[in-house]
Amino acid sequence: MLLLLFQIAGDCFGLDADRVIEVVPLVGLRALPRAPAHVAGLMNYRGIATPVVDLAALLTGHGARNHMSTRIIVVPFKGPDGTDRPLGLMAERVTETRSFKQGDLLPAGVDVKDAPCLGEVVMDPRGGGMVQRVRVDALLPAEVRETLFKLAGNAENA
Repeated sequence: MLLLLFQIAGDCFGLDADRVIEVVPLVGLRALPRAPAHVAGLMNYRGIATPVVDLAALLTGHGARNHMSTRIIVVPFKGPDGTDRPLGLMAERVTETRSFKQGDLLPAGVDVKDAPCLGEVVMDPRGGGMVQRVRVDALLPAEVRETLFKLAGNAENA
């Protein structure tokens, strides 16, 4: 299993690399007034108005810092109509992928009700720390998903 690694508040997380469409530089975003605080804005991704979620703000309440390695990870995400739409995930220190064995994944041991996207952990033999898997499909509650993709659709039609 190949994970794309990134950091949130100094801790290491990973997304399944086969779920990643592309990693793009941090670009200027169009603000979305009155959107949830973890919604960084909209970006133009190949002609599609694409919502961008700040993973640090979503999980810790503090936005991602603007490092040279802060990137937007574009993933497919099911919109309210059931079709896949691009979704941008802003994260810090998006610098590498790493292979792990599926059997090395361990339950996190804690079920965080407000963060169902946090999955299993794997011990990182390189640094002795842990990498926690992030489940893209569980990132956004239905009402946020509906709002984001409605806003993105409105921006495309404007």
